[in-house]
Amino acid sequence: MPEYVETLIVGGGQAGLAVSYYLGQQGRAHIILDQAPQPAEAWRNHRWDSFTLITPNWMTRLPGVEYQGDSPDAYMPRDQIVAYFEDYIARFRLPVHYGVRVVSVEPQGEGYLVRTDEGTMEAANVVIATGLFQQPRIPPVGANLPAEVRQLHSSEYHNPAALPSGAVLVVGSGQSGCQIAEELYQSGRQTYLCVSGAGRVPRRYRGKDTVWWLTRIGFFDTEVDDLPSPRARFAASPQLSGRDGGHTINLHQFARDGVVLLGHLQAVQGTKITLATDLKESLAASDQFEANLLRRIDGYIAAERLEAPQEAIPQLRDGYDADVIANLDLQAAGITSVIWSTGYRFDFSLVKLPIVDEYGFPIQRRGVTEYPGLYFVGLPWLRTLKSGLLFGVGNDAEYVASHIAGSSAT
Repeated sequence: MPEYVETLIVGGGQAGLAVSYYLGQQGRAHIILDQAPQPAEAWRNHRWDSFTLITPNWMTRLPGVEYQGDSPDAYMPRDQIVAYFEDYIARFRLPVHYGVRVVSVEPQGEGYLVRTDEGTMEAANVVIATGLFQQPRIPPVGANLPAEVRQLHSSEYHNPAALPSGAVLVVGSGQSGCQIAEELYQSGRQTYLCVSGAGRVPRRYRGKDTVWWLTRIGFFDTEVDDLPSPRARFAASPQLSGRDGGHTINLHQFARDGVVLLGHLQAVQGTKITLATDLKESLAASDQFEANLLRRIDGYIAAERLEAPQEAIPQLRDGYDADVIANLDLQAAGITSVIWSTGYRFDFSLVKLPIVDEYGFPIQRRGVTEYPGLYFVGLPWLRTLKSGLLFGVGNDAEYVASHIAGSSAT
């Protein structure tokens, strides 16, 4: 690695690669440091075997390479995602150094001193592109589970056959939790699911993939300043699936199919767990999210006078008929595995500056901080909802790269 570089990018995921693309187009000297041993590590080894994107292929848009295949409305599976990243890096000869962990970034003169596990470097600009999904988050109550119950985070789950025989408890009903729970019960496993208030989105509505409508109504362009509170940046993603050609995920259907729905997990003592009695409130929140979204789409169709077939989404209520369980004995229920679909922790303490807010989120404006030459890219709600998505990360990456070029020219 060089001792000095104009711009150093920390993280070789989609955000870091997008910034590298634009810097390369401008002829700006830069490198990417990634602690992973190979490209697309998170997609390759931290997604389950049947994983697919929930967005159609036409929304896979790293800068310079929009989708050109013959299945724009399909949903890219894990192995194709990995190949997409590998091809992208090779096509544009992006300067990624793998297996290098950045330990700290601290101000030095008019630039930054970057310490890594392979030595130190100096850079005029540093772009932090590590995202929010840095460390699997497992609630502290997990430490109280008996040793004979296998615990794993959703990032460690691969398929039902890899789990011990017996019933499975999935904690968390965002996208990952619901998709994993669905795969488990459809494989014949008795499945228990601790439900949150994550919203639901139908796969298709009024003749189009619902995500297509969401792009038309500006859903993904919602800006961070439009959120009701800063905490809303961390809301779970809506329930949806791209598996088997794409389909709706509905917790009421889960209940109809035999999944035992539970409230939030509150405590663990030996084999016994205590659950909040908020199941029906969480189901109502999910139902309301869908209803509000469909009203927005209907309003858009009416306002634009578009021709779209009328459609009534099935109003399932099976979850409301389920017993509300306050206590559950894992041993009596035959539960041998717990899958924590409880998200990730993030930590930007490697930057030795007062750079984060009360929630630990970087203080910046569209990726530009108050410290000259220090940037962030690839975070959801960096500027808009799509800032952290393959569909939108390029917009912020281009802005940051242009800011670097403009600052360097002055």
